[in-house]
Amino acid sequence: MATPSFESSRARAMWRTCLASALRTALACTIVGVATLFGPQYIKKQVAFPAFSYVTVILVVTDATLGDTFRGCWLALYATIQGVCPAILSLWLIGPARLTAGTTAIAVALSAFVVVLPENTHLIAKRIALGQIVLVYVIAYINGGQTETIMHPVHVAASTGLGVVACVLALTFPYPCLACCEVKQNCKLFAENASERFNLFVKAFTAEDNSCALAFISQAKSLVKTGSKLLQGIKTKQESMKWERFPFKFLRPYGENPGSRFQDVQTPLRGMEIALDNSPSFPVEILNSDQKSVLHMLGDHIPKQVNNVSLESSATVPESNQENTQKFFQTLQPTKKDLPSLFFLFCLNLLLNKPITNSPSSTNPKQQNQQGFFQNCLSITKSNKRFMAAFKCSLSLGLAIYFGSIYSKDNGFWAGLPVAISLAGSREATFKVANVKAQGTVLGTIYGILGCFVFEKYVQIRFLSLLPWFIVSSFLRQSTMYGQAGGLSAIIGALLILGRKGFGPPSEFAIARITETFIGLSCSIMVEILLQPTRATTLAKLQLSKSFEILNESISSISFGSIGNLVESQNKLKSHIIEMGKFIAEAEAEPNFWFVPFHSVCYRKLMGSLTKMLEYLHFGSQAFMLLEQESGGSIDNFIHKLDGDIKLFKDFVGSSMKCFEEVSLVKSLAILDKEFEKKKLSVDVELGTSQSSSHCNIIRYASEEEIDENLRSYFEHSKEFVDQIVNGEELKGQVVLSLSALGFCMHGLVKETKEIEKAIKEVVQWENPSSHVNLHDISCKVRALANIIVAN
Repeated sequence: MATPSFESSRARAMWRTCLASALRTALACTIVGVATLFGPQYIKKQVAFPAFSYVTVILVVTDATLGDTFRGCWLALYATIQGVCPAILSLWLIGPARLTAGTTAIAVALSAFVVVLPENTHLIAKRIALGQIVLVYVIAYINGGQTETIMHPVHVAASTGLGVVACVLALTFPYPCLACCEVKQNCKLFAENASERFNLFVKAFTAEDNSCALAFISQAKSLVKTGSKLLQGIKTKQESMKWERFPFKFLRPYGENPGSRFQDVQTPLRGMEIALDNSPSFPVEILNSDQKSVLHMLGDHIPKQVNNVSLESSATVPESNQENTQKFFQTLQPTKKDLPSLFFLFCLNLLLNKPITNSPSSTNPKQQNQQGFFQNCLSITKSNKRFMAAFKCSLSLGLAIYFGSIYSKDNGFWAGLPVAISLAGSREATFKVANVKAQGTVLGTIYGILGCFVFEKYVQIRFLSLLPWFIVSSFLRQSTMYGQAGGLSAIIGALLILGRKGFGPPSEFAIARITETFIGLSCSIMVEILLQPTRATTLAKLQLSKSFEILNESISSISFGSIGNLVESQNKLKSHIIEMGKFIAEAEAEPNFWFVPFHSVCYRKLMGSLTKMLEYLHFGSQAFMLLEQESGGSIDNFIHKLDGDIKLFKDFVGSSMKCFEEVSLVKSLAILDKEFEKKKLSVDVELGTSQSSSHCNIIRYASEEEIDENLRSYFEHSKEFVDQIVNGEELKGQVVLSLSALGFCMHGLVKETKEIEKAIKEVVQWENPSSHVNLHDISCKVRALANIIVAN
């Protein structure tokens, strides 16, 4: 099989990437070291803070390409305008001699707030500017009246500039490290990965027994994670490619937006995987020997099509094979027992033909007003979040500087610098990140002390001992245990020991820096706890409820003629599921203290089911759009019948989502029961009715027989619609695939709804171990209480 060789080539590529990143970083740091230790006296005088030059190198060059460094030059210039230029005016107005620990902390905090508040400023620019602010004000406070009001900030800017120049040189020599080359390599690897997965899926689909099919499916699944990582790597480097086009106009970029086109390959492959997972047995009954040969023929063509995607080449089915492909689809009929097989072929059809994208043409005034109101609310929420993020950063930095300067005036800036350069772009797992930063700092500092001991007699070249540590740190950044935060802290910890000068004996400096780092991290944790008291567990619960609400909206949009609303709801649901995943990851890492432990396994199940429902909605919307495109006006006479068949699915899934939305927000069943009794509501729980709540939300339970009967009716109407098509056999085949895919997606939504119901019940039982859990009863009580509050 090709899988082991592919995985080994992927492993070698990862090693090459980590080694190349480490060597480029080492080269940039070597340039800084040579310039500050052996360079002309003028450079030594201007670059008064070589430690910050090293920090700038790490912020800009880590895992970067030449395009990233060009962008880093602009960001460093912008950061200097934000950080250094206002500081010159502040020092001139205040006077360095009048600075105290308190006034320095206030100046740093106010400057930090101004830097962090803008939304569109890049994170690297904010980090560099914050680092410059710390150095300018705290060093001015340390030196007092001896500080030059203008030249001192200029020296900080020069130190930043040296770091950026070193990054550009390191990424240029001995040969440029171009983003387009990395994208080209990743595109090649992704094409191999996708082709291998497709061939394995086809082999599984045409397998003669279950054991062979399951073996092929398992083999294909082992490649899915690698393919997703490669696709993500392609997408992340597309911005860097833009920065390389100006200085290297003679280089043709590797396709325009290859990530988007490869996503059009990734999605149908995921649909094939879903179809095979839902296939009851093998071999599939829908295929005969001729159809199997056509599938294998397509298996030879698809890899060529995937390889041509990134080059924007035309890659359609060859004319000699197109007739066989059309005949293959013409023989199909919509049947319930063949749903997974027909959905597999539907996804194959999407892979052969570019998926349809829907762009809503127009909306009525009411919808426009609702969208405008929603946008205004969203804008206000974002403004509040930006303000709070800026306030927390400024307060953390101000407290770190204040307490760090009180502990040791000469080393006070080491408390603020780690806080400044590790500013996060979004919410983080506070305790976990602080833990890995502390561990990384200690590891790097200890390595630096050992390096100083080994190179005690060769002080001028001891920074060369950083090369092996850069390699180790590159793998630390890729690890789950340390991640980016821990890996970067490890690099900086070693750099500031081996690349420093004028800070005294290494062991004393190491202890002082570790202590100051602890002070800075403690201030960050304290501010996070005080200003962001909402636990990630609570946020995950709220996000889960919100996802159910949006999913209910999406389900309500499932009908002919309202595909635009369905696509819009899908995009909202996707963003909320991604956000929920972040909260779940944070909740898994945060300490429990006296709270109920977070049931991460169950939340992961819920997220998996929501993700699958999102995928079913996506493929369902594709089926809707293909039906409207292929059938034209001939489907109008059957819209009422098909919508009626879909209604039962919508009622069951939609009412369930509404129930889950309400139940997932209940904190305590005991408190709910007390409130319910307090209001003295006469509720017949068994019937789900109350004298004050005629709109009690009840799950629309649908039995397997009811669902099967509804599917049977759906396929009868689908067959009627297919039989009345007179425009050609090819069109019939395409319509059969679309109708079957729609039926498969609706059945999948029902299946995942039942899985979510089990998981929600498990979560509620976990949080209320002494209570009997009945989602129907809980939903009725919540609804009844809500109606009483509204009535009063």
